[in-house]
Amino acid sequence: MDDLVRQWTAQLLDSGNVVSLGVGAVALLLVLNTSAWLVLRNVVTIAHEGGHAVVALLSGRQLNGIRLHSDTSGLTVSTGRSTGPGMVFTLLAGYPAVSLLGLGGAALVAFDRTRLMLWIAVGLLALMLLAVRNAFAVLSVVATGGALFAVSWFAPPQWQALCCLLLSWFLLIGSIRPVGELRSKRARGRAPDSDADQLARLTRVPAAVWLAVWFLVGVAALLVGGRWLLLVPQI
Repeated sequence: MDDLVRQWTAQLLDSGNVVSLGVGAVALLLVLNTSAWLVLRNVVTIAHEGGHAVVALLSGRQLNGIRLHSDTSGLTVSTGRSTGPGMVFTLLAGYPAVSLLGLGGAALVAFDRTRLMLWIAVGLLALMLLAVRNAFAVLSVVATGGALFAVSWFAPPQWQALCCLLLSWFLLIGSIRPVGELRSKRARGRAPDSDADQLARLTRVPAAVWLAVWFLVGVAALLVGGRWLLLVPQI
């Protein structure tokens, strides 16, 4: 047992792990700091609404548009059957999408494919730009995509790796806070038409269950993705 503890400690104190832990701590501070979160939560909203949009298309629904608002809320509108699996999966997809994007980013970082991660992110944002329907959404998507493009084009490999590391940690950690925020809003009666409440009406499964599912998905993604991020090559 002592040997195992020493082995884990040595691995944790490896220089690459120390950098990853430090970047993860920065991401945690960005999520917990109210001022930073009010700005950076827009990145989470982009991922959330993108998840709704992708699943809507995959389920055969027609995507009418995505709107992002300055209060960090968003809305994805699609047409199709108002009931059935397609609608259920579309509503279900938003919160887990953030976690899964963070998990995918962690996998690419762990395999030293940071430049590929940046280009995939820029490509997804470019596709999303075709679906946005208000000025703030255009500004948010262009600003985020422009920042990632600049890093991919102008930054040296070490800075690209740090940026991808930070983005992965931020998505993994930042996917959990909105679930807690929604729980608090529902407790005050301020979110009667949230994704969880719409799912409850469609499936007769209580909204609290959906919140628990999203929370568990977020925690699982953080544990797995965090483990991968601790195995990144030395930066």
